[in-house]
Parts: sequence; C-alpha cells; structure tokens
Amino acid sequence: MSYYDIIVVGGGPAGMTAALYAQRNGRHALVIEKNGFGGQITHSPKVENYPGSLSISGNELADSMLEQILHQGAEIEFETVTAVQDRGTRKIVETLEGGSYEAGAVIFATGVKHRMLGLEGEGELVGEGISFCAVCDGDFYKNRNVCVAGGGNSALQEAILLSEKCSSVTILQDLPVLTGEQSLQDILAKRENVEVRTNLKITKLLRRENGEFCGLETEDRTSGDVTQIACDGLFVAIGLIPENEPFKNLAALNRYGYFDSAEDCETSTPGVFVAGDCRSKNVRQLTTAVADGATAALAACRFLTTQDSVE
Repeated sequence: MSYYDIIVVGGGPAGMTAALYAQRNGRHALVIEKNGFGGQITHSPKVENYPGSLSISGNELADSMLEQILHQGAEIEFETVTAVQDRGTRKIVETLEGGSYEAGAVIFATGVKHRMLGLEGEGELVGEGISFCAVCDGDFYKNRNVCVAGGGNSALQEAILLSEKCSSVTILQDLPVLTGEQSLQDILAKRENVEVRTNLKITKLLRRENGEFCGLETEDRTSGDVTQIACDGLFVAIGLIPENEPFKNLAALNRYGYFDSAEDCETSTPGVFVAGDCRSKNVRQLTTAVADGATAALAACRFLTTQDSVE
C-alpha cells in the first residue's frame, strides 16, 4: 500500500491548491479525482475575476494549476474515493477501482454539483448559453436578455446582480410563488428590467440551426399552455448538491449535506480537513476555494508536524 503524507480527495481549485501548499511545505501529496481536474471552473469559458489574470478560460486555468502541482512533485490518480478509514495517525483511503492508499492526513475537497434541469442537450450548453454564476459570467451578457431558473434566495440574488448588467431579466419559477426572502423580492420589484413568471416549468432548450442557444420553452403547470421565450443566456439557480455522504463518519454534515466546518477547515476527526465548496460557507467562489485549499493544507502540515514530534 502506497503511503503519502497528505491525500487530497478532489481535484478542483481547492484540492489542487491544497496539494500545492503541501508540496511547498515538504509534504508528499496525492490528489485523487474521479472526473477531471478543475471542477466547476472548467464550465466557464472566461474567468475574469481571478487575481493576476485579465482573462483566462476555466480549462486553461485548471490545466495550469495541474501542471504546477505536478511540477512540485504531487501525484495524481483518476479514481473514485468510496471510503476513508480512520486508524489514528494513519488514514486508509479506498476507491471504487480497488485502490487503497495510506496517509497521515486527508483533505476532503469534494466540491459540489449544480442541480440541473434535466433537459435534453443541457450539458452541451453549459458555458455556451447556460451558466450557474452571475458573479462569474454576468459580464458576458451585458446589455443582453437573460432568464433565471429558480425562485429561492440564490435565484433572486443572481437576478439582482444580472439586472444591473443585462437589458432584461426574466425569472422563471415552477411554483405558484417565489420562495426567496421578501426583502430580495422587494428589490426586484423595483427593477423595471425584471419580470417574474411563476408556475412555469421549463420543458425545452431552444437552439438556432448552428446549435447556438437562443431561448427556451415553458409549460404552465396549471393550464398546460406552452410558451417560447427568447433569451441570450439562462442562469440555473435551483440548488447545489454536495457529495459528502460517504464521509460523514469522519466529518459532520450540516442539514444541507455540507461539511460542518468553520474557516479553519478542521473537522472533529484529528488529521481530517475539508476545503472548498463542499464546506459550509456563505460565499462559493474560485478565490474562496483556493483560500480554503491553502488553509486546509497548512493545517494538515501542522498536524503532521505535531505527530512527528510525538513519535
């Protein structure tokens, strides 16, 4: 069984930053990623809010981060982690593919998945007409027409930000009423370029002949009436899905399924840390993810140093 000082579960910005800081502090790190390195950031065609870069694609940024940690000596494995056993000063990480790895500390940087609408062709349009983050991608739709799917706090906050940039914002809620806070609804009610349509289910994504996104089709949940809405972009804000359940024996989860850890990224299990969007937090951005990665890695290094002195 291969031994590493630190095993990082997840290869998004938080996970790769954790590996970088571990290597820079003389600790050998392994990053285990089940899909592709970069996480959600790879869905962004342009990243313009990352310090030091005027504009870079999410894929380019992910590739650069991966190259950096490999240059520093980190190792990577493309496998799906299914369980982690706590054996005191040693953690055993097991994967679906049959891998078994040992480490002195583990950092969970498992990220989240955006809840999707479940429509045909939706995945192909992510980053090409469909977005999940107004802060990240709102500028690309300046003076254009967009729709927001959802009626909770996240959707209303997205709509508020977009209303400051876009020509028009149409909020589409599949329930009879908006469920977000009244204070947010009051702000939107004063925006002349915002329209709220309730009780509508989005049933189809529309494309031009060249495949470009150009709008959507809705169905009234009561009358069954079908309507087509032309728009340049669709911001989906119907929730996030953390994938932390397999590890709840090591790190407590809050009622939403996020790791219940504070800014120190520590958990109740010595030697186990969490970082990035999988952690309970108010702001989920690229910059906060890399900040968590650094914090968790430095905490893990301190933990290992303490263990070394005891041994």
